[in-house]
Amino acid sequence: MAGHSKWANIQHRKGRQDEKRGKIWTKLIREITVAAKMGGGDIATNPRLRLAIDKAKDSNMPNDNVQRAIQRGTGSLEGVNYEEIRYEGYGLNGAAVIVDALTDNRTRTVAEVRHAFTKHGGNLGTDGSVAFLFKHCGRMFFAPGTSEDALMEAALEAGADDVIPQEDGSIEVVTPAYEFAAIKEALIAKGFTPELGEVTMRPDADTELSGDDAIKMQKLLDALEALDDVQEVFTNASKIGRAHV
Repeated sequence: MAGHSKWANIQHRKGRQDEKRGKIWTKLIREITVAAKMGGGDIATNPRLRLAIDKAKDSNMPNDNVQRAIQRGTGSLEGVNYEEIRYEGYGLNGAAVIVDALTDNRTRTVAEVRHAFTKHGGNLGTDGSVAFLFKHCGRMFFAPGTSEDALMEAALEAGADDVIPQEDGSIEVVTPAYEFAAIKEALIAKGFTPELGEVTMRPDADTELSGDDAIKMQKLLDALEALDDVQEVFTNASKIGRAHV
């Protein structure tokens, strides 16, 4: 079980992200392609593309792959047309779930997402059923022992929205979504390197789960994340246990 503290959840999630790194490249290529299609190939004027490229660099994706994805998006290389779709639903104990997908076949994707929800004790909701419970923003987490006063001063000076000390000693920094990369760079330059940083849908409040419910909820999230068309999965469930296979 990895649910005794927010810090344990962060470490657990970071480990799971590392395990899935191979699949992440495929998803990032789709995101770069769509970002370039929507806003052009210049990161100076396309913050969504910059975020996607930053994620690609963090995942050690070769630059050739990144450039080809941009070219497919801008039309200088032929590629598949992807459509953005957001699904909203519920997991165990009514925990809210948001699923962001990029697909070339809407019928296939909705069937796969609905099947994952149904198989693992959740259900697919309607548009707008849970999105209001989340805020689109950047989040960074710093290890217990980080100087709260120094981090708060540096973060607010860099443009962060909030600095939130956690009960377990870790510190969360919340940023505007499209200023995340610049604020992260500013903090690293001042000696503050986050353990985990991402642009995400941050829940306004958590739904706590434990025991079997926590394990079942993790299986639902894993099943959704494993779908090829799914880019991101967000939830307000906390204290999620590791599903043992």
